[in-house]
Amino acid sequence: PLRFRVPELKRYAWSDVVRGALSAGEEALDDFILIKSDGYPTYNFSHIVDDIEMGVTHVIRGEEFISSTPRFLSLYEALGKKPPTYAILPPILGPDGKKKLSKRDGAKDILDYRKEGYLPDAVVNFLALLGWHPEDEREVMTREELTAAFSLERVQKGGATFDETKLRWFNHEHLKRLSDAEFLSRCTAFLKERGSPVPVYLGKIAGLLHERFETLSAAASALELGEFSFMEEIPPYDEHLLTKGAKAEIPVIADHLKQTQALLAGIEGDAFSASRIKDVLFPYATEKGRSAVLWPLRVALSGKERSPDPFTLAELLGKEETTKRIEVGIAKIG
Repeated sequence: PLRFRVPELKRYAWSDVVRGALSAGEEALDDFILIKSDGYPTYNFSHIVDDIEMGVTHVIRGEEFISSTPRFLSLYEALGKKPPTYAILPPILGPDGKKKLSKRDGAKDILDYRKEGYLPDAVVNFLALLGWHPEDEREVMTREELTAAFSLERVQKGGATFDETKLRWFNHEHLKRLSDAEFLSRCTAFLKERGSPVPVYLGKIAGLLHERFETLSAAASALELGEFSFMEEIPPYDEHLLTKGAKAEIPVIADHLKQTQALLAGIEGDAFSASRIKDVLFPYATEKGRSAVLWPLRVALSGKERSPDPFTLAELLGKEETTKRIEVGIAKIG
């Protein structure tokens, strides 16, 4: 192998953009290998040649490279070249905030996050704020905003904790910034990539999924498990489900369903929105007991113990289908 003969064992001092004044020396220097016996250059040699040839001005690394920097500086010195500006980034710590993130702590391949339905912009946003923050209080930022605001001088020295709960929050915020049409497009593509069928009703519930789920995979899983299958047809359900959470007797519940049906009949078709439906039904539900009115209505519309609120369900189903399903519910207990 070809070695670099260190001309002098001395201490090197340099200024780091993040850490400030740093130094290391004799303990880090020896006659290190430049070209291995198989003819291939080592990293210590090749990356410096590459950086010089490409005109690299800033080298941003992790703290484990501090001890190697004297070798790099000695090579720049021997080649008669000005070294770049160095910046040591803080380590990413595991959930306990005490040691570097590792696979044991849940560290994953970046492609795993893609498979889990995280948006690239959300991941970039989250990673950028691990050890750095803008001058203002912003958290959710586009790539363009991050580029405009970023400076190495605002990178912190201490490590930053990797919090996957926070990552999901960032992803949800970026999802909510998409239009319903953009979300629908991404969700459709994601389902196809997973080899899952795209429900015919997906377009109708895109807005609901858009607001509710933090990742595309969570939305896809809910669809795959049939959580919204009531959109196609109401599943068979026992009449006792209508009374389970209503806290009222059967005749009372039947009367409430009839009254809600009559109130909904007075809403024009074009105005049959969740907000309008709530405005019409909520005073009655407040007067008679919300659980007694809204629980059986929701079950009648979805056939499920758990589902979106009845106002949202009615809008999704439309006035005609909503009326039909309330009639079925009345018939079950009437």
